Amino acid sequence: MKKVFIDGSAGTTGLRIKERLSGRDDIEMIILSEELRKDDNARKECLNSSDISILCLPDDAAKQAVLMVENPDAVIIDTSTAHRTNDDFTYGFPEIGGNLEKIKTSKRIANPGCHASGFISLVAPLIEKGVISPDEKLSAFSLTGYSGGGKKMIAEYEGEDRSPLLEAPRMYGVTQKHKHLPEMVKVCGLTYAPVFCPIVAPYYAGMEVTVSLFGDSVKGGIEAIKDVYREYYGKGLIHYEEETDSFLSACELEGYDDMQVTVTGNEDRILLVSRFDNLGKGASGSAIQNMNISLGLSESYGLNLKYKEEA
Repeated sequence: MKKVFIDGSAGTTGLRIKERLSGRDDIEMIILSEELRKDDNARKECLNSSDISILCLPDDAAKQAVLMVENPDAVIIDTSTAHRTNDDFTYGFPEIGGNLEKIKTSKRIANPGCHASGFISLVAPLIEKGVISPDEKLSAFSLTGYSGGGKKMIAEYEGEDRSPLLEAPRMYGVTQKHKHLPEMVKVCGLTYAPVFCPIVAPYYAGMEVTVSLFGDSVKGGIEAIKDVYREYYGKGLIHYEEETDSFLSACELEGYDDMQVTVTGNEDRILLVSRFDNLGKGASGSAIQNMNISLGLSESYGLNLKYKEEA
């Protein structure tokens, strides 16, 4: 039986991972008591005695945790931003770029960012297949539920005396220095960082990432995009769906661990849309997916799926 340690299990990502793994009988969870949760010696022992450790820590603490690992067989899945553009880590998005095979044998896996997951799912396949150019100057906006901000933001939104300004969606990352931009650029192979507008809204969970394109920048037009998505996302945890509803809710996949991509608009102005749970495929679900791959299991084992997985 494989041993799994969650370093930072008290945060929102760690708690969701712990919840998903709690009913599994194929793994043994290594859990530190509350008084030892921040004890470096105890953490080091867990990191080195576990087959897989999932880091749910701030960036600096995640870097420190990686340095503690001396066991050459220990697999680390880091959910922080710290190692997502580090060439010593495999980027944990198995649906693109041959990453699936790399994850199977990697000892260091960087879990993708939530906003980045939506953007990459839409853009990376189109660049790989030559439907859009890596030199294209893109723009994207992304709606997220407030759980993406962690415990502090959750408490802020759910407090009895919360500010009336929280009743409406709020833009952030307005200086165009959002922490997910570097991985979006690197993984997609972009020449230019996109103009990116993240928005947190007053609902708990769910994410909707939208990339807009002008038709004359797309080789083969909107049908070529659909063909690429059908080819790319015929199985696994990302699903291409034809969407006919004129209202696309950002919380459509709340509570689930898979992702939907769709294409709307027309031949002149095209909208690419990715919807998923920011705590699911955007964080905890993705980490468990990577863990399953590392263990040689079905990617979706133990996950909550909205769409039936195709063979």
